[in-house]
Amino acid sequence: MSENEMRYFSTRGGSETLTFEEAVLTGLAPNGGLYIPTHIPNLPSDWQTSWAGLTFPQLSHAILSLFIPTSVIPSTDLSSIIDTAYSSFRHEKTTPLRQTGEHEYVMELWHGPTWAFKDVALQFLGELFRYFLERRNGQKKEGEKKEELTVVGATSGDTGSAAIYGLRSKPSITIFILYPDGRISPIQEAQMATVPDANVYCVAVQDSDFDTCQSIVKTLFSDAEFNAAHRLGAINSINWARILAQIVYYFSAYFQLPEKARKNGAKLQFVVPTGNFGDILAGWYAKKLGLPMGELVVATNENDILARFFNTGRYESDDAGAAKEEVASQAPETAAVNGSSDGQQATPASSSAVKATHSPAMDILLSSNFERLLYYLALETGGEQGSEVERRTRAQEALNGWMVALKKNGKVDLGEDVRKAAVADFWAERVSDNQTLEEIRKYYKLEKYGPYVVDPHTAVGLAAQERSAKKVSPDTTWITLSTAHPAKFSSAVELALSASDYPSFDFRRDVLPEELKKLENLEKRVHKVKGEQGVRDLIEKVKKGEKYEGDEGRGSL
Repeated sequence: MSENEMRYFSTRGGSETLTFEEAVLTGLAPNGGLYIPTHIPNLPSDWQTSWAGLTFPQLSHAILSLFIPTSVIPSTDLSSIIDTAYSSFRHEKTTPLRQTGEHEYVMELWHGPTWAFKDVALQFLGELFRYFLERRNGQKKEGEKKEELTVVGATSGDTGSAAIYGLRSKPSITIFILYPDGRISPIQEAQMATVPDANVYCVAVQDSDFDTCQSIVKTLFSDAEFNAAHRLGAINSINWARILAQIVYYFSAYFQLPEKARKNGAKLQFVVPTGNFGDILAGWYAKKLGLPMGELVVATNENDILARFFNTGRYESDDAGAAKEEVASQAPETAAVNGSSDGQQATPASSSAVKATHSPAMDILLSSNFERLLYYLALETGGEQGSEVERRTRAQEALNGWMVALKKNGKVDLGEDVRKAAVADFWAERVSDNQTLEEIRKYYKLEKYGPYVVDPHTAVGLAAQERSAKKVSPDTTWITLSTAHPAKFSSAVELALSASDYPSFDFRRDVLPEELKKLENLEKRVHKVKGEQGVRDLIEKVKKGEKYEGDEGRGSL
């Protein structure tokens, strides 16, 4: 192994470093931390010319190779993994730009098999799991037990279907997706429950919410004996491979812009609808790699813990209601904050503190991927004295202290130095439900660039972009990330474009793709369980090949 070969370590401490393969298969560090690279690599000096014109898979290979040594995945194998991962995308550019104004664009991230941005990462992660397990099992001697992976994840909708489509029929992998019974959209449940593959288990947890499901997953991963017995694997955005895959589409967006906009990189800004902080963190890594851009705009809904952090330096979940009242008093629809999809290791916020909004994938209080950024902020503000290892250790100790305080008290004051370091790269905008609906209406009524129907999460981003544009030069180029096809969120779209006000609009005719219409008549396979013990029992019985209630009609395991 080369001394400078990329490896990965936990944000929360420890001197151990892992290979890319080990970090991907482990997911969450034993001490509860998240894996990050030992260093941020340098781009080739000619990247702006040599990468121009590359296809999305080719660009992925160029960027991912900076983080994945050939000793872990040979170059030709990595190309094959990437090509297979993105072969199911419907658009030739994979993540195309759509112009919505003179200097405004939307990057459509939903052209994968489940019509959501998470396909970009989870199709890649699924191929990584397959590749690593096939290679390991191919090296086993005759009669030696083969390695298997039991993937367990929680979802409020889109992560589950994207993970299932990424892992369906993969050998040596069984996937269990937990979701709150009766609390996801019919289309989201149908996308998961109609997949017939024998290695897929959709688990509806009764009398629960998303935080309950997420807490169950966290408990299973923290149970060393259970984890070791079943070799649990993570598909939530705590897995580094998901962040890595998402870095690519920021570069893809840059190369799709007109040449004039590319040359004006300092005036390029991305706006990201943000819940779990993974998508926007990938943009931060792209910026640190050297992609020219201004501050990243964090677009939040009324669950605004991130917006409050960038304004105050406090990261707190237990007084969200009071904070919302204070911020909401600034304006009836949105309140700007200057400077301001399913993790497992954070303490789940109480369901009473989370406000249900029209953008449910962002109804999160504690964003698991924010921990990765906090590590870098601790490193930046922790002083320059000492060796690289000593500086890293100080940052890990600081972060660990913050996470302990957050778990104990539900909040932590990170201080003004940390806040100032953060706002050098980010600012945030908070968008209300009313403004979300109004934004859907606005883009439907676009004249030159419309009509354009957007989902509620994209609408949050577009509203944040419009507020942000008032703070900067009028010739700034804006790219708002569109995270889901509007068909995934019919209730919000139909509420915004009601028949009484928009009689010519028909959701089924104008928005719903034929592929999703076909799901309505397919058989659904759902396993309903009660609480953590019900989940444990189901996994145990499946892995032992035993019969269990609801087993009828499934293929052999």
